[in-house]
Parts: sequence; C-alpha cells; structure tokens
Amino acid sequence: MYEAAEFLGIIAFAISGFSIAVKNHLDLLGVLIAVFLTALGGGILRDIIVSVTPYTFSHTAPALVVFVVLLLLILFKVHRRGSIENKPYFIVSDSIGLVAFSITGAMVALEHNFNFAGVLMVAFTAAVGGGILRDVIINEVPFVFKTGFYGTVSLVIGALVYFLDKFDTISPINIAIIFVIGISLRVIAYYKKWSIPLK
Repeated sequence: MYEAAEFLGIIAFAISGFSIAVKNHLDLLGVLIAVFLTALGGGILRDIIVSVTPYTFSHTAPALVVFVVLLLLILFKVHRRGSIENKPYFIVSDSIGLVAFSITGAMVALEHNFNFAGVLMVAFTAAVGGGILRDVIINEVPFVFKTGFYGTVSLVIGALVYFLDKFDTISPINIAIIFVIGISLRVIAYYKKWSIPLK
C-alpha cells in the first residue's frame, strides 16, 4: 500500500529539492546532489533505522524517477523562472512529500513492530531526514528547525497511522483521508504562519 505514497513523496521532494538548490545558486552537480538527498535521503534513513537494505539501494525505480523529474525540470527551464520557493506549487509539492514520507515511515515502523514512540520517530525521520541532509550540505539551518509546524505535521500523521493500526482500521481509503488531512494542515499552517513559539 505504501509504495504509491513512497513514489509520490519521491517526486514531490525531488521538485522541492530542486527549488531549494536553485534558490542557493548551486551548479549542476550541487543541484543533482541536493535533489537526490531531498528525495531519497529520508527513505534511506528510515530503512537504516528498521535494519533493512534501503529500498533505493535494492531497486532502480527510485533513482530513475528522481533523474526523470530532474531532467524534466531542467528541460522546462523551471530554474529560470525567478524565485519559486514561495510559489503555491512548491508549497504543495513539499507538503505532499512531507505527508507521503510520514505515512510510509509510520507504516514501515508498524511492520517492524515498533511502539508508539518508534513509529513517531521513524515517520519524522523519513519525512524530514532528506531535507535536513540537504540543508546541512548547503550550510543552512535545516528548514524543519525554522518552521514550527513542519515537523509537527509529520508527528501528527505518524500518530494517526499508529492509531489506525491499533484499531485495525488501516485501509486505502483511511490512508487517503489522512493524506488529505496532512496536506491541508501543512498548507493552512504555512499560509496562516502557524508556529509553536518558545516562551
């Protein structure tokens, strides 16, 4: 069930990573590394935590999807359209990646019999791990640490998936509902500038 979410997240985060790389004026190699880290880094960290060979290292499709997305973005000259970090399609694509990897992280953790804390940690790591790796290599404070509600959405998604499993109600429809809730929450939080202030 989660493979569809996995590839949706990879596509969305590839677009997001490309946007951040262009914003930071990276060269082609830098863009390539940033895109691959953003799109695949979280999934790799997730699989390492549950002690399995990372899906990206045992299947050709993830890297191929990232390469195709990158090629299309370059061919359509998206990088020449000015700042795109705050454009609606960037916000939506980043939100899709966040929610998709939160779901896959939670479901992989449940398959390996992780407890509630473990499910939240794996969901969070899968969702934001690639972005943190990307931001570290371009010498920026990771995005998740600057936007209070970004990581919170991931934890909420992880918790919802956990309780669906506990009540034996995991189904494609319920996962789709959580997916829509997560994206809506993230987009609303972005435009309303919600945060968790430190008092």
